[in-house]
Amino acid sequence: MKKTVCIATYNGESYIEKQLQSVITQLSNGDELIISDDSSNDNTLKIARKSGFNNLIVLEGNSFYSPVLNFENALKYATGDIVFLSDQDDIWVDNKILIMSKYLRFYDLVVSDAVIINEYDKIISPSFYKIRNSGSGFIKNLYKNTYTGCCMAFNRKILVKALPFPSKIHMHDWWLGMVAEMYGTTYFCNEKLVRYRRHSSNASPNCGKSIYSTLDMIKFRYKMIKALSERYTFNK
Repeated sequence: MKKTVCIATYNGESYIEKQLQSVITQLSNGDELIISDDSSNDNTLKIARKSGFNNLIVLEGNSFYSPVLNFENALKYATGDIVFLSDQDDIWVDNKILIMSKYLRFYDLVVSDAVIINEYDKIISPSFYKIRNSGSGFIKNLYKNTYTGCCMAFNRKILVKALPFPSKIHMHDWWLGMVAEMYGTTYFCNEKLVRYRRHSSNASPNCGKSIYSTLDMIKFRYKMIKALSERYTFNK
């Protein structure tokens, strides 16, 4: 099966080389690596182009100012049977693609656990699952999202159902996870397949501690239910 890895970048020169190395060593010649860049003004793309991978697609010149829209842009170009999401600053465990591909023979979307590291590659938490109380379930994840993009992989069935993203969706991984809950099968495997980096420049540095008000969270969930309902009606 052809595999696509989608990476959304923005000023990621500090960590992108190490992450690309951990990804590319797991890809075959027939796979593809898509980088969607959101107006980086550092050496991110220069480093990416030196990666040496023969099927690298770089989408540049975008001004999304949003990781959600940046990931959506990458996903629009994905042609693989299996799609992996990747942050620009994490590190993949050597057998991540192999293990998750095996699970994807039986499930439509798979999530792995991760160890959390800091900017110096030191482990600061041994399990992201324990922090998030991660697991499948529509109501569970509507109440509190435990789908984490950099730990996810899914098949084309989910990709086709999820695109295009609804307007002003709060989180891309939450949307993808909820689409899979509604249309397919999901599985949270116990293997820790990502070294998930947390630092001051992350798009989501709080590891599950919400920065939003109760009213905001109610609005997000209302929008999610509405978007899922509209997508269900559209796809009937």
